[in-house]
Amino acid sequence: MERRIIHTDNAPKAIGPYSQAIRAGAAGEFIFTAGQIPLDPATMKLVEGDITIQTRRALTNLSNVLEAAGSSLSRVLKTTVFLANFDDFAAMNAVYAEFFGEQPPARSTIQAARLPAGALVEIEAIAIAN
Repeated sequence: MERRIIHTDNAPKAIGPYSQAIRAGAAGEFIFTAGQIPLDPATMKLVEGDITIQTRRALTNLSNVLEAAGSSLSRVLKTTVFLANFDDFAAMNAVYAEFFGEQPPARSTIQAARLPAGALVEIEAIAIAN
């Protein structure tokens, strides 16, 4: 089974002992991403703003990781969204819909007691390679 670590400077570097993503499978056809929080990759600082701004940044980071892995948001099979406050669901969902359009992936959304760096949202994905 092929297993390749993915890294891009267009998304926040790992802030712990993990990879931004792993491409794996018999032919490297699956991509498993780490959770992406709304860090600006240039500054490694949390973007300021509400859940809509933070969701947009987290999804941009996720998109950039998937691109580096040879995939895209259109190839995502499943996401998990972690919210610091489930009251933010509707606003997060509106931004999420902008990124995933008419054929969104399967998704789980849960409230987490606390997210890294004080983020309001974290999003991870499983995708297939192009």
